[in-house]
Amino acid sequence: MVRQFIVGTAVVLVLVLVAGTTFAWLTARRPLPEHSGEVQVEGLSSDVRVSRDAQGVPQIYADSADDLFRAQGYVHAQDRFFEMDYRRHVTAGRLAELVGNNPDAIQADMVIRTFGWRHVAEEEFNLLDDTTRQYLQAYADGVNAYLTDRSPAETAVEYTVLDVSVEVNQPEQWDPIDSLAWLKAMAWDLRGNYDDEIDRALAYGMLGDASRVSELFPAFSGTGNTTILDSAEVVAPPATQETQETDATQTSSGTGDAYRSPDLAKALESAQQALDAVPVQIARGEGTGSNSWAVSGQYTESGQPLLANDPHLDLAAPGIWAQVGLHCNQVSAECPFDVSGFSFSGFPGVIIGHNADIAWGLTNLGADVTDFFIERVRNDTYLRGADDWVAMEKETEVIRVDGGSPIDLEVRRTVHGPIVSTVMDEEVTDALRQSPTETGTDLGQYEISLQWTALEPGRSADAVFDMNRAKTPADMKAAAAKLEVPSQNIVFATTDGHIGYQAPGKIPVRANVPGAVESDGTWPRPGWDARYDWTGFVPQEQMPGVVDPEEGFVVAANQAVLPGGSGPFLTRDWDYGYRSERIRTLLTQRISEGRKLTADDMSEIQLDQWSVFADTLVPVLTKVRLPAGYDSDGQALLADWDRSMDADSAAAAYFAAVWRNLLAITFNDELPESMWPEGDSRWLAVIQGMLDNPNDEFWDDKSTVAVVESRDQVLTEALVSARQDLTVEIGKDTSDWEWGTLHQLKLEHLILGGSGVPAPISAYMNPTPVKVGGGSSIVNATAWDAASGSFGVTSGPSMRMVVDMADLDASTWVVVTGTSAHPASEHYQDQLDAWATGETFPWPFSTEAVDAAQVDELTLTP
Repeated sequence: MVRQFIVGTAVVLVLVLVAGTTFAWLTARRPLPEHSGEVQVEGLSSDVRVSRDAQGVPQIYADSADDLFRAQGYVHAQDRFFEMDYRRHVTAGRLAELVGNNPDAIQADMVIRTFGWRHVAEEEFNLLDDTTRQYLQAYADGVNAYLTDRSPAETAVEYTVLDVSVEVNQPEQWDPIDSLAWLKAMAWDLRGNYDDEIDRALAYGMLGDASRVSELFPAFSGTGNTTILDSAEVVAPPATQETQETDATQTSSGTGDAYRSPDLAKALESAQQALDAVPVQIARGEGTGSNSWAVSGQYTESGQPLLANDPHLDLAAPGIWAQVGLHCNQVSAECPFDVSGFSFSGFPGVIIGHNADIAWGLTNLGADVTDFFIERVRNDTYLRGADDWVAMEKETEVIRVDGGSPIDLEVRRTVHGPIVSTVMDEEVTDALRQSPTETGTDLGQYEISLQWTALEPGRSADAVFDMNRAKTPADMKAAAAKLEVPSQNIVFATTDGHIGYQAPGKIPVRANVPGAVESDGTWPRPGWDARYDWTGFVPQEQMPGVVDPEEGFVVAANQAVLPGGSGPFLTRDWDYGYRSERIRTLLTQRISEGRKLTADDMSEIQLDQWSVFADTLVPVLTKVRLPAGYDSDGQALLADWDRSMDADSAAAAYFAAVWRNLLAITFNDELPESMWPEGDSRWLAVIQGMLDNPNDEFWDDKSTVAVVESRDQVLTEALVSARQDLTVEIGKDTSDWEWGTLHQLKLEHLILGGSGVPAPISAYMNPTPVKVGGGSSIVNATAWDAASGSFGVTSGPSMRMVVDMADLDASTWVVVTGTSAHPASEHYQDQLDAWATGETFPWPFSTEAVDAAQVDELTLTP
């Protein structure tokens, strides 16, 4: 992706000349902002105080809401403007204007322009409350006040590096639309099941058997894990879509010959390639998720609730979150904010955190809010009904490239949304447009369009400020009704003793179409048949929620919200609930022992590294008979292992290698490379379903035609090959093996940290790698991608927070890097080691606690 773009030979020469002291102390430190003293800021109506603690976290105090958000914009620009500028270039489809004539950047621009994120954000601005627009403008004014009279080199060191190979101009003024467009990127990375939707169709094309495809996507209910809510707790109308979980045999009637078509496979693969070209901003793929839970005061030492949250997102430098406190000096209707938590640079307010009355955490709901439509296209028309050819909407977008010629991009749309299968690959596009039809009739060729709720303007920005001002569960429910995208689980707790859960989101309603392809959004849908069109959206009053559940706690960790058949249909493609079940187990164990829970207990649970993968497979693996000595040395480690993926564990290292190899041996011979198992919770559910069937067809290696392999042969091969792999990767002596040697977090800078960047730059921009424990579908969810063959961390807890509703000043937090995006700052990575070892920092909230923690104070004056 764009992180691998090559800056150019000239940069290497420059670095050779200015390496060391000159570069570090002059060039790199030049953009560091002032955190103390007094600074004039245009537009303020009165003084604003910015207090920072030992970790550099800003707490902002102002007399008016406008001044508060103007100051937040100023502070965000001080600490993280390049990150903000990068984000707005991505979301506007203008990345090539920033980084130059780079193929990855150009392809990203082409796809995002096809989506039209910024156009949607422009429409959205006019739907928002007057106060929201006012806050967005005040924030933009604060950003621009910081940029005034500062050259790019005085703003961020990244501009100095880029200036060697591209023309770096004065950054454009920040606009409220820049903030709104960022919400589209957030929603894109946290969308629902579109990967599974394409994978089902591609797998069917190779397997030709719908029941075998369904085996790869088992129902959540088959795990036996607990949903977020019990249907008895929720008063809601019946499901708005007939089937929540469908028997595998029902799929066969709907797939038909279309899914076997090589032309459709080409279109689907081209669509997948286009969508993969969008740079990761929040998260992508295996490991995307979060843990959150709230415990009622009946089970806590203080008698008041506790709330914990740790979103599992992409980990990069700088980290995704900017910690901040936003405080009105006198809280009133005109200035209603007294809130602290985690913000996104580029957007005002707090996304996750607490105010004086209520705390909230977010986890990805994973609702199915995207659908791919298979369109029959002839020239620039598409089929609707039996023979009605409708003209596509068309427009031309001009992609400007720093150091290259402008590119004209034709964007085409159907009634469902933009065509995504012909965006960037000219060879595939030509092949699709020239491919013969299967029937010899004039039905055109297959192309793929995307319908997504976030491509319609909404009011999610209003929801952010409503949550910041919320006081009661009813306030949180009202705010959730406006949080249309991304759809998130909201877990909350209040200082007066309530806990609860609310599901928000704009969720499509799909008609049940019998006798055709699955109509619940799990498969690409025929665009020419209007019966498959969305019929509306789930009314917000039907979205599941509960206040003060009878159980005394609520856990939301991306698992199914309700048992199948109850409440509105949200998706079939959930996380399979192993993390949530482990959290529930740890809570109930402590409660059953009569222990009163503390904030320390919440932090301890967040760091739990017990592996359900190991608990499921080790009893089977240890029964496999291997030759004594070398081949069984690794297996011997599993005999008395406690199933914890600790960084210093040899057994954990060996088990991870066995799991990686088991998945590859079992599935890679029958699935397209894009579907090779990443090793997340779905694949554990699949393997669980196969263990009791030693002759399941997936055990057989199709590349060995003369032999039919069984389960035990595959397990044996996985065990022996893992022993050989670790001998090569670490050493022959098993006492030298450690999971952390393989499983490291190697943070990379947004664009100057990848493998294609000259080593002196990436070494300076990237924090030092750290060894970590944990893993996929573990509470300490430091995910890794088995399909890649690498054990390196791909995503993980982007922050950890525990909020104590009895004493908000006793709450704790930590982020993966630090508050600053300047590599020369002491706060660029000063939280990394604490994060890696499971430590947290005090989270002061009251004025007294903030004052006691203060290290620096900056006064912003009119």
